[in-house]
Amino acid sequence: MVHFVILGAGECGARAAFALREKGFGGEITLVGAEPLLPYERPPLSKASPADTSDPKFIATAEKYAESGIRLLTGLEARVLDAAFRIVTLSDGTVLSYDKLLLATGAAARPFPGAPQGSPHIRSLRTHHDAAALREAMKPGRHIAIIGGGFIGLELAATARLLGAEVTVIEGLERVLKRGVPEEIAHLLTERHRAEGVDIRCGVSIQALTEESGKVLILLSTGEVIEADLVLVGIGGRPNIEIAERAGLAIDNGIAVDTHLQTSAPDVFAAGDCCSFLLPIYGGRRVRLESWRNAQEQGTLAAANMLGLNQAVSSVPWFWSDQYDLTLQISGLAEGAITHQRRDLSPSAFILFHLDADGRLIAASGIGPGNAVARDIRLAEMLIAARAHPNPSALAASDIKLKSLLAA
Repeated sequence: MVHFVILGAGECGARAAFALREKGFGGEITLVGAEPLLPYERPPLSKASPADTSDPKFIATAEKYAESGIRLLTGLEARVLDAAFRIVTLSDGTVLSYDKLLLATGAAARPFPGAPQGSPHIRSLRTHHDAAALREAMKPGRHIAIIGGGFIGLELAATARLLGAEVTVIEGLERVLKRGVPEEIAHLLTERHRAEGVDIRCGVSIQALTEESGKVLILLSTGEVIEADLVLVGIGGRPNIEIAERAGLAIDNGIAVDTHLQTSAPDVFAAGDCCSFLLPIYGGRRVRLESWRNAQEQGTLAAANMLGLNQAVSSVPWFWSDQYDLTLQISGLAEGAITHQRRDLSPSAFILFHLDADGRLIAASGIGPGNAVARDIRLAEMLIAARAHPNPSALAASDIKLKSLLAA
């Protein structure tokens, strides 16, 4: 019987397994995950409510995998891929032969250079185990230092404040959210965090991290020493490419795939955080995205192409972040924009539309309470997908509906 193997039991891998069944695949499916838990959703790890210390949000029950004929192997890592002989060797010695293989190995937290290894007081966030340990430390009277002012760092800063801990955020660049978030929105979020009592330090580097008497001492480039009960390192992720690299697959900021998520090895696909892919809507630019929706969409797309449906990547990148009562949503990639138009939706919500030199809409960034910007960001996403060149003044005019621009 035909056997499809999926390495990586996160959002992407699990969605791919179910998508294969939904698309009519009748062969064997084996889904391999390194964690001992059932596949679960990762966004709630940093966005969950203060009281949430329960099990993670599972993608499906164990019974659902069994009913769907998906063989789920947890607590096992894939160690060796032999693409010539189409076999994978797992950490317990199990050898799996495959007809087609999907690498959905995700990404790992980037470690801070020179930090003490294995310290319970210096942590990152990638798994449910990490999240549980962090929440245990986020208590009134405790001081949490967060290295990195990106999405993960700021979301956890908000969570820590809601739990009553004192928080210091240290960012080496001149502002938080430097990568991909407009300055206007970053400034608004910075001010909101400071109003909530978060101490945000930008433009400073860390000279050393040391431990002393159960505390972490952070020596800054200014000469100041910050003492913390726990340090969270949130300086980005690195794709898990080791097994692909050892197998000789092409690597380019992740496992390199084409627009159909095909790697350089026959019948081996890659999807989600671990791969870099060609994005036609941005001129075939190669990108690697770490986002929940991208993992979902590429899992489904990889399943289709493993079945020979030959579908190309076509979606517009989309990201979101919840901090306090504010939700930030970004559609598209703003790199290459030369101007933007601001549309005020209410006194507390606005969207920035990013245009390139030809007047084409290439991205939209919005922020507001709850779902205030969700509908217009979705319409902006459709305009981006249509490669629209909307009238800039119409984008800024809140009394002109975006739907009318899409129709035009």
